[in-house]
Amino acid sequence: MSTHVIVGAGQVGSTAALLLAGRGERVRVVTRSGTGPEHPLIERVSADATDAGRLTELTRGAVALYNCANPQYHTWLTDWPPLSAALLTAAERTGATLATTSTLYSYGPVDGPMTEATPLAATHPKLRIRGEMWRAALAAHEAGRIRATEVRGSDYIQGRGLLSFGPGKAVLAGSRAYSPAPLDVPHTWTSTDDVARLLVTVAADERGWGRAWHVPSPAPLTVRELLTRFAQVAGAPTPKLTAIPYPVFWAAGVASPMVRELRTTRYQFTRPFIMDSTAATETFGRKPQPLDDALREAADQLRG
Repeated sequence: MSTHVIVGAGQVGSTAALLLAGRGERVRVVTRSGTGPEHPLIERVSADATDAGRLTELTRGAVALYNCANPQYHTWLTDWPPLSAALLTAAERTGATLATTSTLYSYGPVDGPMTEATPLAATHPKLRIRGEMWRAALAAHEAGRIRATEVRGSDYIQGRGLLSFGPGKAVLAGSRAYSPAPLDVPHTWTSTDDVARLLVTVAADERGWGRAWHVPSPAPLTVRELLTRFAQVAGAPTPKLTAIPYPVFWAAGVASPMVRELRTTRYQFTRPFIMDSTAATETFGRKPQPLDDALREAADQLRG
């Protein structure tokens, strides 16, 4: 029985913890509030993960350290650097493999499908920071100081994704759904279950170390297609959809820090935003969760 340490108890962190515990592994979930899923093999610890000494103490003896933290977008530039530094320090001091959950933001605007070889070319500071974190982890890996790997997914189907920002609840209620994104541009959507599964896979498999991996995801869908399928799976009426005009969306950002930050990622929805995950599928045999299953989970979460 091995020990695993997970920083963060959001959708991915909690799912990964339950996956590992279900296999008979010991799991320590670290959050500021001491939250996390309940299971006999899961220990929930209240701690500040930016404290490298405390995180090292909690990681001692663990085979893997998982970065599943998810600071609010508007705090990335202040919250990520100390947390990233503490994770690197703890991994180096303990020998635990550092496995990070990341995003596609660091690629910036792209033309054509993204692969793991796509340059990390984002220029906006909020988008560039995740790429900088990976470069630091990879440099430490290549120097032999740590073992590092990273998984990257697109916008989530469950958890804190488009459906949770309002359109999902409106669709379930049979009322008009207002989308912050254009309705008819192809986009890759990722199941948080698939993120967690790939994360624990690459952490334990030396073939996964020293590089990033794209999470196997369903075929791209437009927002209109996604919400229509969501309604069908949830047994809701055919949705009435309206895309929020950009000037209205921009103005809403004056009062809402979250909406204001989403302006920086709007490019992901104004042109095709497609992720190629062939590498993970061919290397580890991982296939995406059936879309309807992921949408059903999302509906259950929204219904509470």
